[in-house]
Amino acid sequence: MKRRTLNVNGVERWLVVDDDATLADVLREKMLLTGCKVCCEDGQCGACTVVIDGKPIRACTTPMHKVSPSARITTIEGIGTPENLHPLQIAWMAHGGAQCGVCTPGFIMSAKVLLDTNTSPTREQVRAWFNRNRNLCRCTGYKPLIDAVMDAAAIMRGEKRAEDVLDKPKEDGSILGTRYIRPSAVAKVTGTWDFGADLALRMPEGTLRLALVQAKVSHALIKGIDTSEAETMPGVEKVITWKDVAGKNAITGLITFPTNKGDGWDRPILCKEKVFQFGDAIAIVAADTVEHARAAADKVKVDLEVLPAYMSGFAALAPDAIEIHPGVPNAYYEQGVVKGQDTRPFFDSAAASVDITTYCSRQPHLHLEPDCGEAFVDDDGVLTILSKSIGVHLHHAMICPGLGLPPEKLRLIQNPTGGTFGYKFSPTMEALLGVAALATGKPVSLVYDQYQNITYTGKRSPANINIRLACDHDGKLTAMETDWWLDHGPYSEFGDLVTLRQAQFTGAGYHLENIRGRGRTVATNHAWGSAFRAYGSPQSFLASEIAIDILAEKMGEDPFEFRYKNLYNETSTTPTGQKPEVLVLPQLFDMIRPKYYEAKRRCAEFNAANTEKKRGVGVSLGIYGCGLDGPDSSEARVEMTPTGFVVHSGWEDHGQGADLSAQTMAHEVLRVTGVRPEDVKLVMADTFGPNGGPAGGSRSNVFCGNAIRVSAEMMLKAMTKPDGTYRTYKEMVAENIPLAYDGKWVAAACTDCSADTAQGNPFPIYMYEVFLPEVEVDLETGEAKVVKFTTSVDVGTIINKATVDGQIYGGLAQGIGLALTEDFEDLELHTTLRDCGIPYPKDVPDDIEILYLETKRPDGPFGAAGVGEAPLTAPHPAILNAVYNACGVRIFRVPALPDAIKAGLDALAGETSRKNLEPA
Repeated sequence: MKRRTLNVNGVERWLVVDDDATLADVLREKMLLTGCKVCCEDGQCGACTVVIDGKPIRACTTPMHKVSPSARITTIEGIGTPENLHPLQIAWMAHGGAQCGVCTPGFIMSAKVLLDTNTSPTREQVRAWFNRNRNLCRCTGYKPLIDAVMDAAAIMRGEKRAEDVLDKPKEDGSILGTRYIRPSAVAKVTGTWDFGADLALRMPEGTLRLALVQAKVSHALIKGIDTSEAETMPGVEKVITWKDVAGKNAITGLITFPTNKGDGWDRPILCKEKVFQFGDAIAIVAADTVEHARAAADKVKVDLEVLPAYMSGFAALAPDAIEIHPGVPNAYYEQGVVKGQDTRPFFDSAAASVDITTYCSRQPHLHLEPDCGEAFVDDDGVLTILSKSIGVHLHHAMICPGLGLPPEKLRLIQNPTGGTFGYKFSPTMEALLGVAALATGKPVSLVYDQYQNITYTGKRSPANINIRLACDHDGKLTAMETDWWLDHGPYSEFGDLVTLRQAQFTGAGYHLENIRGRGRTVATNHAWGSAFRAYGSPQSFLASEIAIDILAEKMGEDPFEFRYKNLYNETSTTPTGQKPEVLVLPQLFDMIRPKYYEAKRRCAEFNAANTEKKRGVGVSLGIYGCGLDGPDSSEARVEMTPTGFVVHSGWEDHGQGADLSAQTMAHEVLRVTGVRPEDVKLVMADTFGPNGGPAGGSRSNVFCGNAIRVSAEMMLKAMTKPDGTYRTYKEMVAENIPLAYDGKWVAAACTDCSADTAQGNPFPIYMYEVFLPEVEVDLETGEAKVVKFTTSVDVGTIINKATVDGQIYGGLAQGIGLALTEDFEDLELHTTLRDCGIPYPKDVPDDIEILYLETKRPDGPFGAAGVGEAPLTAPHPAILNAVYNACGVRIFRVPALPDAIKAGLDALAGETSRKNLEPA
């Protein structure tokens, strides 16, 4: 260790530091400058970027011995304050650049160095700068960030003012449909929004730090656990195993009975008899420091009898495969689809038919903020868990029996949360934190590193779908048959639901009267299946949207026009037999049609001028429902205070903008009283508050939004005087009128879908989107890249324009990753953000155009639907269709890596050679 001085944000600070400690750790742990975020720990994401002597430096990979004694270090805390923001911070807020906000400080610090040397960069230069400095964002799709830098540069040049870029309420005071900034925006752009790992540093003295003992194999019997050496290691308080768990030591999967062949208690909190997947938690070490905890965890000895590991549905369904959960078949749930007439005669008489099989990958979420949380027993004896949960009430129900607690003795509160994209719909570390806090009687914290984050959180469930599609001589679809299995990993939670999703969305969007299908949920030993944005629909649309493309070609028709004549019409029902709530697909196709033909012309001109690369345009449609299937509801409370109103809601925010939407919904009702948006405060995501339901399935904007609207309307009614004016707080108190109102909204008309036929009315509202990417293929390497993306979208009334834009951009970027690069298949290869294929700025086009159609939904708050899932429903089949249009190679599996496309190109070349050698 050395005593040394650091000049940080213009102030000389004396510290005693270890020369091998990273600058990020010193800034965060010694100085509590937590605006420097640590996400990847290996310089891949740029969240830790600070400025040293005018250069952007990734602090997580910079050891202190490389920091010069004369270095001048600037962090996000040193460039602006809430009262005096830097132009970059202003522009970031204006463009919705801080969605979850975990990458925001790093981006702003990186951009500051660029603008300090070049106040007139081009968009291409900005994007190249971020790419070179490895600034990653998983939320925004990058375009809003480039927009923000361009506006900040204009402010610095004196061409714009801050008020020119920051949107204001409308003349009537409404912020509905504007680009008004999020309540959390200022904290996020100044680095003062404390995420879970930041809160861990601020826990009280005596907090124990946790490390997990995890399985390094995917399937094994546990013969013994020896903790004796670990218990004697420095700083160790306790080594916790299954013996220390007071409850059932399992997380309930909330499965469907009696159709599921298991009991739903198949996921252990701490493994007792068996390891089911790589990374399974076997023990927890609680110590005084993270370093001590990890060192002791390495000394826990686990005696294993390794079993065959079934790492795919193909393997788990093999006749000789043993049961992963003894007594439960590996194919443990079946879903049928029966709609209309028997499909076989339609195939017999079809003018054309298609029979293909597609495989959608185990897409990793690649959220930048690793999983993290804290737990303690409060002064009232209530176990309180703070985490990234996006379903606090749901997770309360899932872990309470496993911990052995009565419900009133468990409280879950969501921390400020980096993007989850659905993985936190599953409880991850909540039960582990709870067990440790109860077993030690002390506060605890657990922060995963990025390796743990990638290898020990849920993933999108891969699906293998065989689809047959038929049409008549007029090119009208007549019948569809499907047969699929879905690899859901070893744990059954929500496995029934994602299998049902294949029945709900395969073939959705088209007038299809006759459908037959069968699907199975399969247990494997790969990563457990968890929710992922557009849950279940990317697997579905990969199959049906490629099949539609091929059928159009067989009929000699343009794929865009073939789709158009088969879209939902006034007599159509969804694959589940539900009548669509609005008919908007023809309008969306009409909106985008001119763009399609312009794209075809551009690609043709490019191809005529180039021989080494070719471009093509693809098309697809995507649909998603807002809700959890069947009956669903949400609760909220609006309270009046002397200074305004407080909205209490269970609406969890993980970057999608729950704070802004909740504020907007309440303000839109109450603005007639003269209240300003900033006077509407929020208390969110706490099981001691209203149950809003989980923030998944694009349900929250509809369900939580309606519950807030109802609560606000009740408040407004109570405030209204006989003369039409409104009571003040003092008048409400004087007249003894209640100051808080509980509202609830229920989707009463929705019904569950049958496990036998999939028929039902699962969602009150749907979202609709058409995808139109232009893709360039390198004929030498097989590498494909999206050069332009146009999309037409209908998500009902737009509550906030910047938020909705950001959701679309971000979803498209994830769709590009799903199509071309992202996977979590190889446990040795796919263990970092980069190796899992996360798109960097260079991988996402700057040229993205969104065309909006705003059709009010009868059941939506102010006519709104959700938005988050829509852009990731079907961009990937459109990209694969564009690859085919560019070079003639048809890909049926994502990601379409260069090797796969190159193999297709070589096969085409071989066919051409053979044909040339054949006699005339």
